[in-house]
Amino acid sequence: MTVYRERVLLVGTISPQRFPSRDGLLTYGRDSTHVSQKDRDEDEPLAELEQLAITAGAIVIDKITQKKQKPDVAYYIGSGKVAELKEFADENDIDAVIFDNDLSPGQIRNLEDEIKTKVIDRTELILDIFATHARSLQAKLQVELAQLEYTLPRLKHMWTHLSKIEGGVGIGQRGPGEKQLEMDRRIARDRITKLKREIGEINKHHQRTTENRSGYFNIAILGYTNAGKSALMNALTGTNCLVENKLFSTLDTKTQLWNPVNHYKALLSDTVGFIRNLPHHLVASFNATLQEVIEADLLLHIVDIFQPGIGQRLQAVDKVLEELGCSQKPRLLVFNKIDKIDPLELQIVGKEFPDSVFISAKEKKGLDKLADRIVEFIAKNETLSTFSVSAGDGKFLSYLEELGNITSKTYRDGMVRIKIRLSPHAKAKVTGYLEANKKKDK
Repeated sequence: MTVYRERVLLVGTISPQRFPSRDGLLTYGRDSTHVSQKDRDEDEPLAELEQLAITAGAIVIDKITQKKQKPDVAYYIGSGKVAELKEFADENDIDAVIFDNDLSPGQIRNLEDEIKTKVIDRTELILDIFATHARSLQAKLQVELAQLEYTLPRLKHMWTHLSKIEGGVGIGQRGPGEKQLEMDRRIARDRITKLKREIGEINKHHQRTTENRSGYFNIAILGYTNAGKSALMNALTGTNCLVENKLFSTLDTKTQLWNPVNHYKALLSDTVGFIRNLPHHLVASFNATLQEVIEADLLLHIVDIFQPGIGQRLQAVDKVLEELGCSQKPRLLVFNKIDKIDPLELQIVGKEFPDSVFISAKEKKGLDKLADRIVEFIAKNETLSTFSVSAGDGKFLSYLEELGNITSKTYRDGMVRIKIRLSPHAKAKVTGYLEANKKKDK
């Protein structure tokens, strides 16, 4: 079966301040950072939108940009550029025009009236990709919630051509006499309320699951979409998470037990990717999925070193972490795909980010150094405890092995003396377990 791929034209506006002068590397946290000449001379402001469009299954025919200080109220772009778009769309059989900006319902309607072609804005494109990639019930509910919250404020402009439905308007009879707009708004709000309730139930279940594994050291793998998070997860744990050269191929969090070295173990979670200008309501809708980031002890921030615009991608991740209240969490910056760049460029980035780790998840390079840095961090947050228990108390011994990193066992006179490194969470659980058993014995 052949699926028709829409022919699209990409459009974006650039303010004069968008691309500052790039005369060298800039420190992480400033306006921009880059690693190569292609980044310094970046002339593809719509490169990310092109990736999004391709991920959505479209064929990108061309890209058009316009330098504009502030958007036009009616069309977002200037009227002259609108005429240019119409001419291009007619001559090239364009199915849709996709803007790299969020448009108002009025702007979309005006553009479609002039160009005579479907117009889509950036948020609608992202939502379409999310809907395509949603697999689990949780992801599907979160995507539907985000779509409804995007659509609700736009309903007014969608139904302005409709007149009132005939019927009574008295108390108790308002339903038949409401405008189509009012009915649709009510249906949308009711559905939003129901979705939030269902997602809330999933959240409660997730929290119970998380509490059961709270003794483990939790690591969340996060970063810009398509940075190689799933590939790293596979390389470290030997699992087979989906790896695609597409944006947002992962929407559901996947968690695996990982043993970086002897006596140490941690839980690794692969999370949904971030992106520049990720809509706020989308972050809110995916709060349940992003709980892994919120509850993590350490964030592994994966960065694609090969792609230009490193600074913009770092800032995009920072912005989402701020929205989640996680900007102060311990974070290890990990540059991935070092097999794709020149050694000299790698050296330059290494000097700029001396505390980072450089790896190739695909080629499994640098993973030992990454494991060493993580173990070093885990060790700093663990304390060495000693327990003497009956050698026949297999239940407690298994409990300790599950929660901590046992460094030694000494058997004598039917007792076993265990030295074990425990995280603060795990130590609290062991203490609670022992106290509960003492009460039972009494």
